[in-house]
Amino acid sequence: MVINAGSSSIKFAVFGTDIAPRLTGRLESLGSAPRLSAKSAEGRVVADEDWSADHASGVHVLIQRLMNWLEDHLGAEAVVAIGHRVAIGGLEHSGPALVTPELLVKLKALVPLAPLHQPRNLEPIESLGASHPHVPQVVCFDTAFHQTLPRVAQMYALPKALRDAGAHRYGFHGLSYEYIASRLPDIDQRGATDRTIVAHLGSGASMCALRSGRSIATTMGFSPLSGLVMGTRPGDLDPGLMIWLIRECGMSVDQIEATLYHDAGLKGVSGISGDMRQLLASDTPEASEAVELFAYKAATEVGALTAALGGLDTLVFTAGIGERSPEVRAMICARCKWLGLEVSMARNQAGSSTISTPDSRVAVHVIATNEELMVARHTIDLVLKRMLKESVQ
Repeated sequence: MVINAGSSSIKFAVFGTDIAPRLTGRLESLGSAPRLSAKSAEGRVVADEDWSADHASGVHVLIQRLMNWLEDHLGAEAVVAIGHRVAIGGLEHSGPALVTPELLVKLKALVPLAPLHQPRNLEPIESLGASHPHVPQVVCFDTAFHQTLPRVAQMYALPKALRDAGAHRYGFHGLSYEYIASRLPDIDQRGATDRTIVAHLGSGASMCALRSGRSIATTMGFSPLSGLVMGTRPGDLDPGLMIWLIRECGMSVDQIEATLYHDAGLKGVSGISGDMRQLLASDTPEASEAVELFAYKAATEVGALTAALGGLDTLVFTAGIGERSPEVRAMICARCKWLGLEVSMARNQAGSSTISTPDSRVAVHVIATNEELMVARHTIDLVLKRMLKESVQ
C-alpha cells in the first residue's frame, strides 16, 4: 500500500508484490466533508462513499477507516508493506528509509522546513504504526532525488553559520522527477542521456534540470514556497518584501505564513481560485493575468535552467496542469521559441505524448507522472532487502 498524504486529501494505491497495480483512490476534502473514491486497475469504480460523518475525528480515524475498508476489499490478501511520500528528509537521506521511532523524531524536527506538508505526511505513519505495528513502513523523500545537485546549486549566499544550521537548497517533487527520468530511456534516448528540463506543473509546481537523468538544478529551494507561481503559493519573492510586511504592514510571522501558503499564487492574483481549470474558464481580466503570470514565470525558469545545463535538448511537461492543459503548455512554449523550440498546435491540443514538430531543435513531451509507483518500487525493494538480511542472520 502506498499513501501520499497532502494538505486536504490523501491519495493511495495498492500494488501486488510484483508492483502490478491493483487499485488507486483518494480521500478528499479532509477538513470538511471527506469522501472516499477508488478505482480498480482497469478503471472500474469500486468505491464512492461519503465519509463526512468522520470529518471531526481527524486524520487518524480516517486512516484507520481506510485500512479497514482496504482489508475488507482485499479479503484474504494482506498488506505486507506500506510506503509513504514524505516532503523532506534533510541532507542525511539520499534514498528511502525504513520507519523507526528514531527516524520519526528526526522527521518531526524538519517540520519548520515544510510546515504545510511534513505534518500531514507523518500523521498516517504514526497512525498505522500504532494499529499495524508488525507491517513495515517505508518513507520516500521528495528531497532525496536532488542530493546530486552540485554544491554551487545547493548554496545560498548566507553566512556559514546559517548554512550549517540548515539554510540550504533542498528541492522538492523528487519522486515525480525520478519517475520521469526512469521513463525517458523508453521515450527519448537523447532526453535520457543529455540535457532535459522537466516541468512538474500542478497546484504545487517546480522544474528540474536533468543531465543524464540526474538532478543538477531545480526551482524549489529551502521550502515548497519557492520557485514557480503555484495554486496558492507565490514562488520566489524578494526577501525585502518579507521585512516590509513585518515592519510596515504589521503582519505577524503566522499571518505571513498563512498568506504565503494559502492565499497567494494563482488564487491571490486572480481573487477567484488557485485551480487553473477555473481560471482558464473565467473571462475576468484578473484570471487572465494570473494565468499569464504563471506561464511567464515558468518560461523564465526554463531559461535559467537552460543556462545551468549549458543548453537544452528535451522539455517534458508533467503533473496536473502540465499533463492536461494544452493552453498553458502553448503559452510557455511560445515564450521559449528562442531555444529553437517549435510545437505542433494540433498535437498539443490533441494531448499527444510528443508535441514538438519534427524540425524542433528541442523535443517536447507530455508524460504522466506516477509518484505512487516510485514509492511502491522503493518500498518493495527495501522490505525485500530487509527480509533477505534477516534470513541470512
